[in-house]
Amino acid sequence: MSKISFVYFDVGGVILLDYSGTNKWVEMQRGLGINPELDAKFVEIWGRYRDQICIDCDVETIVPILRKELGINIPKNYSLIQDFVSRYEPNPSIWPFIEQIHKNTKIGLLTNMYPGLFDAIYGRGDLMISKNWDVTVDSSVVGAQKPDPKIFQIAQSLVDCPPREILFVENQERHLDVAKKLGWQTFHYDPQNALESSQNLAQLIGIAE
Repeated sequence: MSKISFVYFDVGGVILLDYSGTNKWVEMQRGLGINPELDAKFVEIWGRYRDQICIDCDVETIVPILRKELGINIPKNYSLIQDFVSRYEPNPSIWPFIEQIHKNTKIGLLTNMYPGLFDAIYGRGDLMISKNWDVTVDSSVVGAQKPDPKIFQIAQSLVDCPPREILFVENQERHLDVAKKLGWQTFHYDPQNALESSQNLAQLIGIAE
């Protein structure tokens, strides 16, 4: 393992367990009254806004569009962000290792986030380890999202070390591929096997719980 001076972590699928590798997305759709016959239309609507909802588009503005175009009765006070967060789960298996890593190495977050989602995640209380991250690169703040190389270049500019000394811990291969092209070290985290992934990460870095 080469020298590591900075570790960037993804949030969803690494720091916390989101919809990755689960059926929660479909469960959310069914909870909204989106039956299988409407699935394709829902995917089409979501696809219209995919490139903006992690940058500068309020994801809640999609709710009235879903009501209108799908003809479903979504409650007036419904919040997509709150629905997402209510379905997330903590990933305590990684927390002790993050604590160990931070004793000798700077750490940060590199994440795609809907505007307002970070506040909701922290507001729940049990999803994010209480941590003073050295750097946070939030797509909705910096105006670029993974896998756009721009967000990686921004993240790289915020750390005081060569690219080869940055480790990126992420659950999506297409995001890791961009980091590799920039010369970063990478670790593919599997949220479906979180404990094993956390232990493998610790071994890779050379720390113990």
